[in-house]
Amino acid sequence: MTSSTADVGAQLDLDAARAAYDELRAHGLSLDLTRGKPSSAQLDLATPMLSLPGEHYRAADGTDTRNYQGMQGLPELRGLFSPFLRVPVEQLIAFGNSSLELMHDTLVHALLSPLPGADRRWVDEERVRFLAPTPGYDRHFALCERLGIELVQVPMTADGPDMDVVEEIVAVDPSVKGIWCVPKYSNPDGAVYSDDTTRRLASMPAAAPDFRIFWDNAYAVHHLTEHEVEIADVLALAADAGHPDRPFVFGSTSKITLAGAGVAFLGASPANVQWWLALTAKRTIGPDKTNHLRHVMFLRDADGLREHMRRHRELIAPKFAAVNRILTERLGSVSGVHWSRPAGGYFVTLIVPDGTATEVVRLAGEAGIALTPAGATHPYGTDPEDRTIRLAPTFPELAEVERAMYGVTDCVRLALAAR
Repeated sequence: MTSSTADVGAQLDLDAARAAYDELRAHGLSLDLTRGKPSSAQLDLATPMLSLPGEHYRAADGTDTRNYQGMQGLPELRGLFSPFLRVPVEQLIAFGNSSLELMHDTLVHALLSPLPGADRRWVDEERVRFLAPTPGYDRHFALCERLGIELVQVPMTADGPDMDVVEEIVAVDPSVKGIWCVPKYSNPDGAVYSDDTTRRLASMPAAAPDFRIFWDNAYAVHHLTEHEVEIADVLALAADAGHPDRPFVFGSTSKITLAGAGVAFLGASPANVQWWLALTAKRTIGPDKTNHLRHVMFLRDADGLREHMRRHRELIAPKFAAVNRILTERLGSVSGVHWSRPAGGYFVTLIVPDGTATEVVRLAGEAGIALTPAGATHPYGTDPEDRTIRLAPTFPELAEVERAMYGVTDCVRLALAAR
């Protein structure tokens, strides 16, 4: 046992920790904190959409939304979300229900067709690599793994990825074709990219002429307080720096309206938009514009969207408060344990002493509390320090979140006491 381990163990009584854990297991719990899904109560907020648009299926310009065409999506919906995603209406695409699908297709298009500014396809390169700010979003990493794109881990800070590391790699390695970014309330640590980080991403020299920022603004309007955090306009900054084609901006209504029946968005330079639409037209005639119209009729305008998200906040903010309260009560004085306190988004990151995250997740699972696997926040599912645990408190009821968090803290205390 190292001195640091001894210090942690001294704070916790092994017999008491085991007794608390045995009592936890005896309850026969079945709780799930694995995925950042909206709760049924959140989905209920958008249930009135199911009766829309009814017989009023024509868009503002008279277009019959039931028919084909309209590849870029309904203009009035793009107009509604344009200011929130910081993308000009004419450079914004509204499509199907999944932004992850848009990211997948954009990667596949880049593999099979040269991007604007590129001489050849990514698939013709000897190797293709993406920077992965870590901890990060496991589905971003899984996309790259699925398509044979190598992941290069770079550390996250409170202001976004460590830009000294990012700039050093990107400037000299032409195989690095992109970087994953969740710039607001980042998954999973809740970080918000500073204006300086965004400016450096947009303007830094890149050895690859077709380097791209995959700017997944998934939580653009998902605030946990009345304060609306703003981030810099990455498209404008990139254009000003002479790199207009660098960012692809993604977003969706998945955690705004109906997760399985929402609308996803892609924003980019005019050249990138034209490139993406031309290639996507080979696989579809157009998106579900009737669903686009349904969203416009339901949300109405910017004020309507803000009011709708206020109602979401009323449902989920108490859950995040419960997570913080219980972690503070049970683990606040335990050395080596700390956690994020996000101002928005869907996740809390719990950091435990090195080498214990996997054991905490195992103990929780045996007690009936499902947690995201340790390492899911890292490329290839491996956290070298084995210390990061992602908590997703939105889906369960508040009472279930509280029961789960008391259980998680029991697991942490036992894992540390037993070292």
